[in-house]
Amino acid sequence: MTSHPLHRAEFLTTAAEWNGLPRGSAPEIAFAGRSNAGKSSAINALTGRRRLAYVSRTPGRTQHINFFRLPSGALLADLPGYGHAAVPAAVRRRWDALLSRYLAERRPLIGLILVMDARHALTALDRRMLEWFWPTGRPVHALLTKADKLATAERRNTLAEVESVLARDFIARGARVGVQLFSAADASGVAEAEEAIGAWLEGPHADRGCA
Repeated sequence: MTSHPLHRAEFLTTAAEWNGLPRGSAPEIAFAGRSNAGKSSAINALTGRRRLAYVSRTPGRTQHINFFRLPSGALLADLPGYGHAAVPAAVRRRWDALLSRYLAERRPLIGLILVMDARHALTALDRRMLEWFWPTGRPVHALLTKADKLATAERRNTLAEVESVLARDFIARGARVGVQLFSAADASGVAEAEEAIGAWLEGPHADRGCA
C-alpha cells in the first residue's frame, strides 16, 4: 500500500527570525494554534511519526518555527503556540511580529492548518489568526482537536456551531476555510485531514510555491 505524502517527514531546521527561514520555493503548509491545543500531536498523527513534533506538558514551550521536510520536498511549518499567559510579554511581541509577517509574506506558504481544541474553539486569538491569514487568499483547514473528549452529540453540535460562525464571519467575506473534527488519541479525522492537505500539495499553487 502506498504511504500518504505526509508520511516519512523528517525534521529540517528551526527558525527564530525571518532570516532563518528555509530558502527556496518548495510549497509549505503551516500549523498554527493556541498553546496546548494539540498541534504537535496532530502533526505526529498526520505524519505517522510519534515523536516528530515535540509534545510538551508545558504550554508555550515551542518558541521557534520548526520545519519538517516531506519526501516530495514540500515543508510543514510548526508555528509557535499562541496565547499562553506565562510567556513573557517581550517574547509574545516577538512571536506576534514573526508570525504576522510569516503568514502575510511567506511566498512558499500554500495553506494553513488551524488547530483548535474542540472544547474551546474560535477564541479571540484564533479569530485573530484567521484575520491575519485570510486576506492572503490561501486556504485554511481547521482541526477541532481532542474531539474524543466530547460526547457524540457534543461533537456534532460543536462542529455545526463552528461551521456557522466561520461561514458568517469569514467565508461570507471571501475566506477559504474548511473545518472538521479531529483526535490524535483515537485517529478519528486523520484520513479526512490527510485528504485536505494532500489536495493542497497536488494543487496548482504547490507548483509555484505561492498563492
